[in-house]
Amino acid sequence: CQQSDCSVSPFLSSICCLGQRGLLASEIMDNGNTTSDFILLGLLNHTSSHQVLFGIILVIFLTSVAGNALMIVLIHQDPRLHTPMHFLLSQLSLMDLILVSTIVPKMAANYLMNTKSISPAGCGSQIFLFLTLGGGECFLLAAMSYDRYVAICHPLRYQVLMNRRLCCHMTVGSWLLGGIDGLMQAGATLSFPYCHSRKINHFFCEAPSLVRLACADTIVFEIFMYVCCILMLLIPLSLILASYSLILAAVLSMQSTTARKKAFATCSSHLAVVGLFFSTIMFIYMRPKSYRVVDHDKVVSAFYTIFTPLLNPLIYSVRSKEVKGALGKWLEKHTV
Repeated sequence: CQQSDCSVSPFLSSICCLGQRGLLASEIMDNGNTTSDFILLGLLNHTSSHQVLFGIILVIFLTSVAGNALMIVLIHQDPRLHTPMHFLLSQLSLMDLILVSTIVPKMAANYLMNTKSISPAGCGSQIFLFLTLGGGECFLLAAMSYDRYVAICHPLRYQVLMNRRLCCHMTVGSWLLGGIDGLMQAGATLSFPYCHSRKINHFFCEAPSLVRLACADTIVFEIFMYVCCILMLLIPLSLILASYSLILAAVLSMQSTTARKKAFATCSSHLAVVGLFFSTIMFIYMRPKSYRVVDHDKVVSAFYTIFTPLLNPLIYSVRSKEVKGALGKWLEKHTV
């Protein structure tokens, strides 16, 4: 209690303290939380239509986990897939596997148990892993586009230019850059005081949604976060566009129609993944505040955290003869 405000007499001091405690209790009841936990308002309610959507999300989650895990196993076990491109693809599957496992289990547990709380440590872990995996995937997709550029524009020097050492360096660099971004933003986000409502209008802890609740001036951090988004999104995207511009120029100069079709088939699956990933991420992080609608953001976030990890293995397995051949061989071995 503020003794300076209630020091006239012991009686008045007691009344003042009781009043302040009553106000504090009222604030706690209004916030619906008696701990330091945050409240995730979630994506779905308990209506029949949303229960069906929840079932679909669970099926997508299980399929995504199985598909990405199978992709990693196939690339690891089949010697025909021990190539730079498939090594990078295995890292993409690993990132998608961790990403979907970071978001969906907590969302499902809260929905099934009808609870909405998440601890500050759990919230910080989600922010860190999401930004690490998202940023790492941006640079990994840029590395994959460079691989396609070398394969099409310099096929005779492919083994030299895309050697194992370079692949390892690009992979470690992707994880490291994503981790640095995630660590800085998660630490900065949780350093703010959250003295009012702790209700996050989202189904997982995402930095922009959490910063809106801070009872401090966050303009410097928001500028910092925007700069990080430019570096983590636009730099890899520029590298990807540069690679595919060179690929397009090389393909158009080819005399053989068959060679053109093969080149386009080689790049189409990667372009599909790049388009899906970057368009949704940029929709969330690169728009001005005045154009943001929370419900729209949650739907788009669900797309790139739940649906995209499912689409990646499907796109690459359908478009790649090597992966389909390895899958057939694996199924034959384990079903007979």
